[in-house]
Order: sequence, then structure tokens, then C-alpha cells
Amino acid sequence: MKAVHFGAGNIGRGFVGLLLHEGGYDLVFSDVSAALVAAINDASSYTVHEVGEGGVDKQVTNFRAIDSSVDAEALVDEIATADVVTTAVGPTILKFVAPHIVAGLALRDPSLPALQIMACENAIGATDQLREHVTELAGESWDALASRAVFANTAVDRIVPAQTQGGVDVTVEPFYEWAIERAPFGDTPPHIPGAHFVDDLEPYIERKLFTVNTGHATTAYFGAQAGIDRISDALADPAIAAKVEAALEETSALLVQKHELDAAVQAEYRATILRRFRNAALPDTVWRVGRQPLRKLSRHERFVGPAAEAVERGLPVDALVAAMAAALEFQDAEDAQAVELQRLLRESDAATFTAEVTGLDSTHPLSGRVVEIVSARQAALAS
Repeated sequence: MKAVHFGAGNIGRGFVGLLLHEGGYDLVFSDVSAALVAAINDASSYTVHEVGEGGVDKQVTNFRAIDSSVDAEALVDEIATADVVTTAVGPTILKFVAPHIVAGLALRDPSLPALQIMACENAIGATDQLREHVTELAGESWDALASRAVFANTAVDRIVPAQTQGGVDVTVEPFYEWAIERAPFGDTPPHIPGAHFVDDLEPYIERKLFTVNTGHATTAYFGAQAGIDRISDALADPAIAAKVEAALEETSALLVQKHELDAAVQAEYRATILRRFRNAALPDTVWRVGRQPLRKLSRHERFVGPAAEAVERGLPVDALVAAMAAALEFQDAEDAQAVELQRLLRESDAATFTAEVTGLDSTHPLSGRVVEIVSARQAALAS
């Protein structure tokens, strides 16, 4: 069996690639970093170091890498004969993955089983997005290619911090979750022992996005506001911990009401997430977690997404709005979106900023609350 994985970075090697390896797949990594591709091809194995309680070292073998920017033909040939294609590149990069998939499907022997395609991104419906890019590119030829591929959405969860060691080894937390839609595969799901297949993925995606991602980003922005560098140190501050817990209580209330989750089970899940963030052995920083604040403040992301739905249902959102206010203060000269965020705050009026960044219509009941915190941030910048 063979899997082609787009994105040979830390998540690709330390999470998705690891589980595919454990499922018995030979791995073909695709990346645009010539240095990373060379480093992977120079190694006969790499180690995934799980740090924290219960962590073990796991070795990955039987892999190779292709630089898709210089050897697209080789990549397309690999896709044409693969069993599985996965991604961990970021939702905005999926459109650049699509042409390789279309070309690979065009070369694929129609007698082979359908190529199983899963986008493993921090986004709702990421595989659907990838499928749209693929079908749009294929155009009229898609009717002939459609039977050669099957697409399934996934929800993925593992904290993989910025790496301090050199080489291709990866440090991760012990916890992980990979939930995959069952229905698209029929009777032949991919063999990934560490994943679980579910009939309804939406609760898993939203539970993860509105608990893990919301909580992580909230910790990062309040931590940065307090001048704290590490995520675990930020949560060691009682005042910050209380703010994070309050935000997650609000998202939990939404999840319980919307998806009819058991409130006690969700509370335990929430507690598990906070324990993960407190893992002092994990060298994670507020700067890594807080990067790309414009994306994180967009309409269907970890703050505005749950807050908008909660307001519509008459649920409280004070803690989520406070977290958004902290996000507006995030400054990092190394992050292009953080720089752009501050520029927009200086140059746009509050209503325009709110509409363009959060995607909220001015008539939405959350819009006025966001305009207030934007105005307050702008006043602080002007003083």
C-alpha cells in the first residue's frame, strides 16, 4: 500500500505520516522546501518523540520525498498509483494541491480501487474544499474521472509545537485524535489503525475546533498580552486560566445544545484539553499558536464561529468576546498577519474592520459587540 502526503512539515511527519506508517503504507511526502525534501531523502528513518505523561518514541521508516515545485511529473506518477492521498498544508494551500491530484487521476488505471483522499486541516469541510478545487480544475473531464477518487472529511487533533532539534525527528504530545467520515468509503475504508470512522463528523469537527483551537488561541492571546512566552506557563497563571476556562464553558454550552452532547462528557473533554495545554514538557509558545490572527478572527473560525452561533441561540459570549479583544492586541513582527492586523486597525474604521475581518453582517447580533472591542483597541493605539 502507498500513501502520498502533501506537507512534509512537523504535523505531516509527526502525526498524519506516523499513523499512515503504522497502517502499513509506504509514504511519499510532497513539499516545496528543497532543504526539507533533501533531509527526508537523506534519512532512512525518523523518530516521533512523544513528550509528557505516557509518551514514547516511535520510529517511522519506508518513506521518500518529492519536491513538487521541481518534479511535478514524479509526484503525479506517485498519485496515479497510490491508495491514499492526505494533506496537512493549511486550507489556503489546497488549491495548489488540486492540480497534482487531477493530473494523477487522469493517469490512474480505471481498474484500480478509487483513490482515497482526505484533507487533514484545521478547518470545517477541508476535504470538501479540496474536492471543489479538483472538480473545478477537471471541468468537463470530471465525469470520466469521478469514479477514480473518493473524498472524505476528517477532524484531526494533535499538538505539534515548533521544533527545536535539527533533522527530521519530530516532538509531539502523546494525545491524538483522527476522526474520518465513514460513509464515502463504503465497505473499504483506508487501513489506519490509529483513526476512527464516524457516521456524523460535524460534532467531532466542531468539538475539536471550538474546544482545542478556541482554547489554544485564547491561551496564546492572553499569554502574549501578559508577556508570557510558553503556553504551559500562560495556563499556570490563575487569571489567564480562568479566562480560558470561561471561554471554553461558553463554547461547550453551544456544543451541548447544538449537537445534543452529554454535558458531563463535554466537561471531561474540556478538562482533558486544558491538561494537554498544561504539558510543561511540550515546548509550545504563544507566538506559534497565536500566529495568523486574521484567519483566526474570520467568520467560521474558532472565535467568531462559535460566538455568532451562541448569540443567535441566546447563549452568553462575554468570555469569547474578551478573547477576541486580546487577539486584537497580538503583535509579532515575524508574522505577516499580525503585522497586517495592526495596520488594518490603524487605517480602517471599526465598522469596516469588523465587517472585513470577521465577515459579520452589521445586522448580526454579535457585530455590535465586536465593533466595541475594535473601537477600544483603536483608541488605545491612537493614545
